[in-house]
Amino acid sequence: MSSASDQIVTIELFGQPYTFKAESEVKEAKEVAEILVKEVDKIQNQQTDQSSTMSNLTILILAALNIANENMELKRNCSRLLDEISERSTGLIRRLDEIML
Repeated sequence: MSSASDQIVTIELFGQPYTFKAESEVKEAKEVAEILVKEVDKIQNQQTDQSSTMSNLTILILAALNIANENMELKRNCSRLLDEISERSTGLIRRLDEIML
């Protein structure tokens, strides 16, 4: 189902354009798509042995796994940061309560 906020975004992978509908603002959708394009380019540039060239599907899977791994690392870091903020906040509240009493 299309909504008024759907936007059309086109990216190029492996020399071919791919067009899709994005439900978020078009700028964000283009940024997200560009992450995939950059990761695919990075993997393609890392191939040193021409005789063992990876298939496009393999490159896309590796790119998706790399992006997913980075996402998990960011979530873990965010979780650690939130835990640290919570601990510090609790400590500060306890100290303030002691001072106020």
